[in-house]
Amino acid sequence: MKYLKKTYILIAGILVSAVFPWTAAGSSKEVRAQEKENGISYTDAIEFTDRDLSKNGRNVSLSMNIILDSTRIRSQHTVTLTPAIVARDGSSEQEFGSIIIDGRARHIYFERKESLDRPDTSRSGAMAIIRRKNSKEQEYAYLSSIPYGRWMLDGKLEIREKVSGCAKCPEGESRKVLQEKVLPAFIPHWKTSRIEPAPEPVKTRAESRIARLQFAADKSDIRPGMGNNRAMLDTVTGSIDLVKRKDYIMIKKIYVAGFASPEGSYEYNMALSSRRAESLAEYISGHSGISPDMLEVEWSGEDWEGLRNRIMDSGLDKKDTIAGIIDRYTEDRNLCETEMRKALTGEEYRWLLETIYPDLRYCTYKIEYEVRNFNLEEAKRIIRERPQDLGLKEIYAVAGSYGEGTEGYERAMEAASQYYRDSPAVISDLSVKAIEKGNPEKAIRIISDWIDAKGLPEENASELTNILGVAYAVNGEYGKAKETLENAENAGNGNARYNLGQLLGVTDQL
Repeated sequence: MKYLKKTYILIAGILVSAVFPWTAAGSSKEVRAQEKENGISYTDAIEFTDRDLSKNGRNVSLSMNIILDSTRIRSQHTVTLTPAIVARDGSSEQEFGSIIIDGRARHIYFERKESLDRPDTSRSGAMAIIRRKNSKEQEYAYLSSIPYGRWMLDGKLEIREKVSGCAKCPEGESRKVLQEKVLPAFIPHWKTSRIEPAPEPVKTRAESRIARLQFAADKSDIRPGMGNNRAMLDTVTGSIDLVKRKDYIMIKKIYVAGFASPEGSYEYNMALSSRRAESLAEYISGHSGISPDMLEVEWSGEDWEGLRNRIMDSGLDKKDTIAGIIDRYTEDRNLCETEMRKALTGEEYRWLLETIYPDLRYCTYKIEYEVRNFNLEEAKRIIRERPQDLGLKEIYAVAGSYGEGTEGYERAMEAASQYYRDSPAVISDLSVKAIEKGNPEKAIRIISDWIDAKGLPEENASELTNILGVAYAVNGEYGKAKETLENAENAGNGNARYNLGQLLGVTDQL
């Protein structure tokens, strides 16, 4: 009896193993279905090798080998595998084509159903239907494409699994991430070059100032005791002495110009403005030790621009009328003065004579001088005292000696932008800095305004055009960027050629 009982148990075990193969001992090398939180899953037993996910034009293609060698599919199970791309933030997703893997019994069932002309429509959309032959080597070369969307960049690739049993009863669902950060976003690296400033063999400078001296009506002599004249005259001689005291400066010329208010004839006021300029020149020569040969007298006559500005800034009720007359009679200022007097009452004209006209009687002077060149240590000192006396190349040398990001560097570059704003080197530096700080609109404005005012210098045109193209690209204006960079490339700019490649990388992912 004991022998028969043992035999019975052995036979029963064999039968169970034959009918329910998944109950076999776990020592087998084959990986079987796993009971997971959401039911049965086979994905841990399936290999997805040689994956390639790439963008081709406006589509994204996925190719891989699906290896089933170590997978045992239960006879009554159907496994549907669907790869999908999920956005980095989870806001969007799109599935590739599905494949179906049948266990033996389920596959036979569906084959019989189709033979009876009753196909299962839920399976017709699958890319492939595979009958799993357990314990056999088996793989499928997967290839599928979906339309590209920019949201896919830096997303993830996952495999979605649905397991169903007989009568399509759901047995489990799972999701498994196959790859993080697929289709990595292209990050451009733009190339720009610094435009080196040209050296100045002779540094010529000029400082212009206004000497708003008060002159009596119809008079040209300087009266130090009149109004604020004493302080103004001290300012004039003081500014000249300040320049003279610098041992590295040589004054070459001082230009003096005079202006008159519009009362009286235009011709008479031209002569009056000349006499006022000569009076100031004589004062400078007598009080600053400047040789008369170094003084040059000019005259400008009536200051109509100053008159118009002061009228428009005043509270005069008829200011628009007077401004219109000034703009209309530009060819005949004597007639202009007559028409103004007609438009104003006697009281209004007296107000004009007493309040506005005195400020139109003044002189200007310009000191023109040459500055010798400096070595680096001298330039470091001068940049703190009188940065306007440094050449741009000298300022750049000072900046470079401190190194980018230092206080000394920033101080030097601030001086460069203040005194050499129109230099192509400074324009390029300001533009590149604006781009680096995330303000490409500012860079576009800087270069565009400069080109409108100055035109592109032939020597530096290609690099400035290249920087402008980069600014357009960073600002998302890709059409303008392409056109501008192509212009720079056609001019022989190597940076532009490289940047066109970067632009292509950016626009290819749009």
